[in-house]
Amino acid sequence: RMELSCAMGGSAAAPPGPGPPAAAGLMEVEEYESLPSGAALGTHMVAGAVAGIMEHTIMYPVDSVKTRMQSLQPDPKAQYRSVYGALKKMVQTEGFWTPLRGVNVTMLGAGPAHAMYFACYEKMKKSLSDIFQPGGNSHLANGIAGSVATLLHDAVMNPAEVVKQRLQMFNSPHTSVLGCVRTVHRTEGFGAFYRSYTTQLTMNVPFQAIHFITYEFLQEHLNPHRQYNPRSHIVAGAVAGAVAAAATTPLDVCKTLLNTQENVALSSLNIRGQLSGMANAFSTVYQLGGLPGFFRGVQARVIYQMPSTAISWSVYEFFKYFLSQRTLDKK
Repeated sequence: RMELSCAMGGSAAAPPGPGPPAAAGLMEVEEYESLPSGAALGTHMVAGAVAGIMEHTIMYPVDSVKTRMQSLQPDPKAQYRSVYGALKKMVQTEGFWTPLRGVNVTMLGAGPAHAMYFACYEKMKKSLSDIFQPGGNSHLANGIAGSVATLLHDAVMNPAEVVKQRLQMFNSPHTSVLGCVRTVHRTEGFGAFYRSYTTQLTMNVPFQAIHFITYEFLQEHLNPHRQYNPRSHIVAGAVAGAVAAAATTPLDVCKTLLNTQENVALSSLNIRGQLSGMANAFSTVYQLGGLPGFFRGVQARVIYQMPSTAISWSVYEFFKYFLSQRTLDKK
């Protein structure tokens, strides 16, 4: 699961040339980068919700493969060598819709999660920037706003992740989202839906940092004037997502173990009850797979994250451009 960069604002670009046209260009870039000052909070929520839903659903089949590839002791019938091979085998042996199991709960979670993320981010970014750097763009404000927004985003998405990943596992005993929710709540308690929350946050902090730094670095070279440039947003988003995904795969493997409570793997170590805590997850992964175990599914994670972040960035940047153009036209 990609989370959007914690510093969407960016700094205003220098005007392309002297004279009145340059001033107009500067105003357009500034307004595009920060979104129109008069834009309602609902605007950010709608843009974020659409970006989040598209990001998570379009590449969902690959996410299903990633979850299975991260299994520490997979069933012999669920051992895959490649993403394509896994998808082909899943469709042939388990049915055409198998790779999409759980997509509905992901859509239900991604919409409000990303809407809250952007609403919180935009509100806090503006308030903190006025304190740290009045009239300018504060990277410190962006970082704090993004971190707090991630807390809200993950609070909404974590239960959806638990249900989704249990439905994605091979031979899952759950046949529906509602049935899975009821069973998990009855057998493991409400806490089961947030067992991987701290791991998720621990993963998202470095993910966001690496993602943001890489994206901004590439934008400086591909799109130095920070204008609306779909190609640069897609390329920079894809590369940033791939780098961040590969670097944080060990934490994602631990998160998957905490979410799925892989029975065969835990039983082999005589672990009774439910596994909890990031330290226990790290220890269990190492005992079962050694250092290579932390990078199970890295190929699927990167293949999933590249187009996901490219889609998310391009959709969000399009909304920023579209809304700023509408404001300029009215003026």
